[in-house]
Amino acid sequence: METKDMGKTSSGLQANMAALLSYLAGWITGLIFFLIEKDNKFVRFHAMQSIIVFGAFSAIGIVISVIASLAIAIHAYFLLPLIGLASTLLWLVALILWIVLMIKAYQGEKIKLPIAGDIAEKNI
Repeated sequence: METKDMGKTSSGLQANMAALLSYLAGWITGLIFFLIEKDNKFVRFHAMQSIIVFGAFSAIGIVISVIASLAIAIHAYFLLPLIGLASTLLWLVALILWIVLMIKAYQGEKIKLPIAGDIAEKNI
C-alpha cells in the first residue's frame, strides 16, 4: 500500500514508518521518536500520543499490581480474581489499541484518541 508523502523526518525514515515505530515499544519508543523528531508534526503527534496512552496503561498496571500486593498482605484473597480480571482486561484493551494505532500510523492516518489525542495535539 502506498502512502502519501507526509514530509521529511529528522530520523531519515518515512513519516509513516517513524509514526508506526513510535508505538512499537509503547511509551519508550514514543519518547525516543518525540525527542529525535524535530520537524514532522505527524510523527511528533503519534509519538506524543504513544507516550500518553501507553504511559497511562503502564501507570494503571502498576496501580493494579500494588492493589494486588495489598490484597495479599491483608489476606483479602477473595479480591484476587477481580484484580486478575481487571488486569487481563486492561492489557487486552492495550494490545488491541496498540495494534490499531500502529496500523493506522503506517497507513498515514492520524487517529486521534479522546483526551490523549487532544493533549498530544497541544504538545507537538
